[in-house]
Amino acid sequence: MSGTVQARAAGTALTPTVMLALAAVYVIWGSTYFGIKVAIGSLPPLGMLALRFGVAGALMYGVLRARGVPAPTPRQWGWSAVVGLLLLGGGTGLVTLAERDASSSVAAMLIAVSPLFSGLFGRLWGERTGAREWLGIAVGLAGIVLLNLGELRATPLAALLLVLAPLCWTFGSQWSRHLPLPDGLMGSAAEMLTGGAALAVLSVVTREHWHAPTPASLWALAYLIVAGSLVAYSAYMYLVAHARPAVATSYAYVNPLVAVLLGVGLGGEHLGALGVVALLVILLGVLLVIWPSRPTLEAT
Repeated sequence: MSGTVQARAAGTALTPTVMLALAAVYVIWGSTYFGIKVAIGSLPPLGMLALRFGVAGALMYGVLRARGVPAPTPRQWGWSAVVGLLLLGGGTGLVTLAERDASSSVAAMLIAVSPLFSGLFGRLWGERTGAREWLGIAVGLAGIVLLNLGELRATPLAALLLVLAPLCWTFGSQWSRHLPLPDGLMGSAAEMLTGGAALAVLSVVTREHWHAPTPASLWALAYLIVAGSLVAYSAYMYLVAHARPAVATSYAYVNPLVAVLLGVGLGGEHLGALGVVALLVILLGVLLVIWPSRPTLEAT
């Protein structure tokens, strides 16, 4: 992608658009862990995701084409499929499978390693993660550990899937910055369409069983399509292209906060003094990560 240097330069400042995109992924994706848990209550995990991304991608693609946005080239479709498989199949897909045997808060906690992986993968393409960002990553991880201290509930397989998921997600995110993908929202549409198709194939291959879904699962699926995919996924892809890697993945610290607050508000869970301290530590980690760094004239 030819705009790598420009994207890096743009990422040095928190513009209003970047802040709005951050707010979307912070709040919406924090709620999707709960939404996924509800949706797979009566829907098969991979099939549910295939519907989620397939419908969202088709809607976005149709609107963009109607507005005259060019269709992706065959080459762009191919690379969109690769990124869609990594992010939606490997990232979201593994999280959804893991949530059959893990609580949504545990899922959010383990996904919090995303900024660390993002910083490591970014170095493969010559991008630097500053000392303050590394400190913010460490502080954020400490806050996540405090938040879930004594409340871990996951099978060994679920824990493994939740470690592999951010590896797929962050590698795909960093690689996408250097691939010939469609511009803007068309890139998100192409990735959701191809990722949804791959998930549908996986659902058939693994012989997932479909049963009559409950109203709660259908409402959760609708929320995941509109808010989780159309809004938040597009906002995230904007951040990948226009913000520093540590900023783009800082959502991983706030998502558990939102997940816990939903648990307290909707699930009757109790948040004690340690939980309050953990949330404050998480917010400090986010502040350290997203605080603008001094512009640099360096370009590689």
